[in-house]
Amino acid sequence: MGMPGTTELLLILGIVVLLFGAKKIPDLAKGLGRGIKNFKSEMKDDATEVASEAPKKVEGSETVASTEAPKTTTQA
Repeated sequence: MGMPGTTELLLILGIVVLLFGAKKIPDLAKGLGRGIKNFKSEMKDDATEVASEAPKKVEGSETVASTEAPKTTTQA
Protein backbone atom coordinates (compact mmCIF):
# COMPACT_ATOMS: atom_id res chain seq x y z
CA MET A 1 0.00 0.00 0.00
CA GLY A 2 1.63 3.21 -1.16
CA MET A 3 1.08 6.89 -0.68
CA PRO A 4 -2.33 8.21 -1.76
CA GLY A 5 -2.40 9.91 -5.14
CA THR A 6 -3.75 13.31 -6.09
CA THR A 7 -7.29 12.05 -6.65
CA GLU A 8 -7.42 10.36 -3.25
CA LEU A 9 -6.06 13.44 -1.48
CA LEU A 10 -8.64 15.68 -3.16
CA LEU A 11 -11.40 13.26 -2.18
CA ILE A 12 -10.22 13.22 1.45
CA LEU A 13 -9.99 17.04 1.48
CA GLY A 14 -13.52 17.29 0.08
CA ILE A 15 -14.90 14.97 2.76
CA VAL A 16 -13.15 16.97 5.50
CA VAL A 17 -14.62 20.22 4.16
CA LEU A 18 -18.10 18.68 4.05
CA LEU A 19 -17.83 17.31 7.59
CA PHE A 20 -16.32 20.32 9.34
CA GLY A 21 -16.93 23.27 7.06
CA ALA A 22 -14.31 25.61 5.61
CA LYS A 23 -14.34 27.92 8.65
CA LYS A 24 -13.51 25.15 11.14
CA ILE A 25 -10.48 23.75 9.31
CA PRO A 26 -8.02 26.50 10.44
CA ASP A 27 -9.20 26.04 14.03
CA LEU A 28 -8.65 22.29 13.77
CA ALA A 29 -5.16 22.83 12.35
CA LYS A 30 -4.29 25.25 15.18
CA GLY A 31 -5.51 22.77 17.77
CA LEU A 32 -3.52 19.96 16.17
CA GLY A 33 -0.39 22.13 16.11
CA ARG A 34 -0.79 23.07 19.76
CA GLY A 35 -1.30 19.44 20.69
CA ILE A 36 1.86 18.36 18.91
CA LYS A 37 3.83 21.22 20.47
CA ASN A 38 2.60 20.34 23.97
CA PHE A 39 3.37 16.66 23.41
CA LYS A 40 6.94 17.42 22.34
CA SER A 41 7.55 19.75 25.28
CA GLU A 42 6.18 17.17 27.75
CA MET A 43 8.39 14.48 26.25
CA LYS A 44 11.42 16.78 26.60
CA ASP A 45 10.49 17.62 30.22
CA ASP A 46 9.97 13.94 31.00
CA ALA A 47 13.37 13.05 29.54
CA THR A 48 15.15 15.67 31.65
CA GLU A 49 13.25 14.54 34.75
CA VAL A 50 14.31 10.92 34.22
CA ALA A 51 17.92 11.98 33.65
CA SER A 52 17.96 14.00 36.88
CA GLU A 53 16.63 11.01 38.86
CA ALA A 54 19.58 8.79 37.90
CA PRO A 55 21.09 6.99 40.88
CA LYS A 56 24.03 8.78 42.41
CA LYS A 57 27.05 6.87 43.67
CA VAL A 58 27.84 7.43 47.33
CA GLU A 59 31.42 7.04 48.50
CA GLY A 60 32.10 3.87 50.46
CA SER A 61 28.96 2.06 49.38
CA GLU A 62 28.17 -0.24 46.51
CA THR A 63 25.02 -0.18 44.47
CA VAL A 64 23.31 -3.53 43.87
CA ALA A 65 21.43 -4.11 40.66
CA SER A 66 17.82 -5.08 41.16
CA THR A 67 18.33 -8.28 39.15
CA GLU A 68 20.91 -9.66 41.56
CA ALA A 69 19.75 -12.03 44.27
CA PRO A 70 20.56 -10.98 47.80
CA LYS A 71 23.53 -12.78 49.32
CA THR A 72 22.62 -15.11 52.15
CA THR A 73 24.89 -16.99 54.45
CA THR A 74 24.03 -20.26 56.10
CA GLN A 75 25.54 -21.44 59.32
CA ALA A 76 26.11 -25.16 59.81
